[in-house]
Amino acid sequence: MYLNAFGFERHPFRVAPDTDFMYFSPGHARAKAYLEYALVSGDGFVVITGEIGAGKTTLLNRFIDDLDQDVLLARIDQTQLSERELLEAILVAFGEEPDERGKVSLMQQLREFLLDQAEQERRVIIAIDEAQCLGYKALEEVRLLSGIELHQVKVASLVLMGQPELDRLISSPELEQLAQRVRLRFHLGALSPEDSRNYLLHRISIAGCSRTDLFAEDAFAVIHRYAGGIPRLINSLSDMALLTAYVDERDGVDAEVVETAARELGWLPYSERAHRVTPPRGEAPGTELQHEIRALGLSLTEQIRGLRADLARVADALVAGQSGGGGSR
Repeated sequence: MYLNAFGFERHPFRVAPDTDFMYFSPGHARAKAYLEYALVSGDGFVVITGEIGAGKTTLLNRFIDDLDQDVLLARIDQTQLSERELLEAILVAFGEEPDERGKVSLMQQLREFLLDQAEQERRVIIAIDEAQCLGYKALEEVRLLSGIELHQVKVASLVLMGQPELDRLISSPELEQLAQRVRLRFHLGALSPEDSRNYLLHRISIAGCSRTDLFAEDAFAVIHRYAGGIPRLINSLSDMALLTAYVDERDGVDAEVVETAARELGWLPYSERAHRVTPPRGEAPGTELQHEIRALGLSLTEQIRGLRADLARVADALVAGQSGGGGSR
């Protein structure tokens, strides 16, 4: 609705990953350098984690876009898989027909395929997004893949991307051998207030808007307070702010408009939001939606407990009052 009114050629704040809008904060630039190292080193096993919406998938997409055409890639996005299903998914991603005789045969098939590519001096990458959804057994298969060598050179570079739960999984005693094989681990943190501002202005420019005053200076601090430097949240709030400004016939977005947009979304400041729930040890983490539902459920449960506690205190006070008054009302 607001694109023409504010001079945009395309939508500036879609939440779907789009490498055209990739903004390289210092953290994103460093993470991409680690991914590139995993490819060129011949001994790369990289784990990159970040909060939901921090830009991990967009970063991975950009890394893949920049790969040479001679690099062979297996990318896995659906990760609620058993160890056998994971091996099958990797083979399918490489264009192979999985062996149906069982997990041992699948691993042998994949091993022979990777060794064959190494003999041909082809660089191979296995990239697994949302890897926190893999269970311990599936991650153990990843460890075994990381150990395949030809002439003391690894036959494939492995990249695991995921939410913070992934880092906790890899750090668990059950996966100590996997952790020892990881060469680089990096957590993609939230954007700083300055980078949040630059990120927003970058997207506006890429979307074709030439206005440098579309967002007033006082709007940026409010956006950062509610979005916490998380790119996906910046997108959602900025989109609503532009829509609010358009509906209210404003010429741009200031702090007041952002506050109105945050109320429309029902947002609290980022620091006040319920923390996500970490799955019990030994359980495979769920999807992003499951995490958000669980976090919301916990928040509501805490509020209900608080209300019950308040009611209990009121009831106790009434009983005490009645007792002190000899039972009269």
